[in-house]
Amino acid sequence: MKGGCGKGLGKVGAKKRHRKIARENIQGITKPAIRRLARRGDAKRLSGLVYNETRNVLKSFLEGIVRDAVTYTEHARRKTVTALDVIYSNFKMFMII
Repeated sequence: MKGGCGKGLGKVGAKKRHRKIARENIQGITKPAIRRLARRGDAKRLSGLVYNETRNVLKSFLEGIVRDAVTYTEHARRKTVTALDVIYSNFKMFMII
């Protein structure tokens, strides 16, 4: 294999692709998305401080769900997390989707 510069770069000496600098993934939960969730809960106005706090609460909630789902997966001696693992981890947290 010549070059070894990465996938899709067949020419010898081709430049490596630039990798995007990943910001916090939790910032992908946008302000309009949080506003839509608040509207569903009958909130009319939101303070500016609500958005980061909502992201933090959501992040901790999802970390718990993923941790439990991975525990179920490891117990079953699998390497792939299935949808049932996530559902069972939701049941563990007493929340039904």
